[in-house]
Amino acid sequence: MMGPLLIGLYVFVLAVFVGFEIITKIPPTLHTPLMSGANAVSGITVVGALVASSSGDTKISSILGLFAIITATVNVVGGFLVTDRMLGMFGKKKK
Repeated sequence: MMGPLLIGLYVFVLAVFVGFEIITKIPPTLHTPLMSGANAVSGITVVGALVASSSGDTKISSILGLFAIITATVNVVGGFLVTDRMLGMFGKKKK
């Protein structure tokens, strides 16, 4: 029988492969609008990471939760910066 760690690792590896395949199939013109929508998902990841790190079951869960909070926050901030830059390209030109 598989333990929870092995199942989590299995799901992670599958998510990496599926994510890579999806990202490589998207045309470059759609990357920025899709990134804007993906910020909501990363926001949910931050909330989930907060719950995981605060559970306090083990020290490793707190460390992994902190790592997840940091990486998801970087993703959210980067996504908003790229989206803001993209929207700025559609604004009125300053003279």
